[in-house]
Amino acid sequence: MNTHKSEKFHAKTKTEGSVCTVFLSGELDLSVAPDFRLVMEPLVGEAGLDLVINLKELRYIDSTGIGILLSILKARHGMDVKFIVEEVPPQIQKLFDMTGIAKFFAPQENSH
Repeated sequence: MNTHKSEKFHAKTKTEGSVCTVFLSGELDLSVAPDFRLVMEPLVGEAGLDLVINLKELRYIDSTGIGILLSILKARHGMDVKFIVEEVPPQIQKLFDMTGIAKFFAPQENSH
């Protein structure tokens, strides 16, 4: 388990089998974007791992954070490997819905 922590942002990674989950907490914005990229960079290209981002403890995300999530989504989609965003808090889900990106972060299984 790896941990990256600043005063307002925290990322913890946990790998079990072929699934790597990154737990985010605090505030993901422009000021901590380099930290988030540093955590995610080695994981994004791991084709043998399903990548899961858990937002349960995330209080805030700005357009920079959303942009990073979208770039991860695009890279993982290009590799044809899983990228899932789970446990999205209501205030962040509302932002995802308003910006139209929620559908991209929904689980890939057909839930309709």
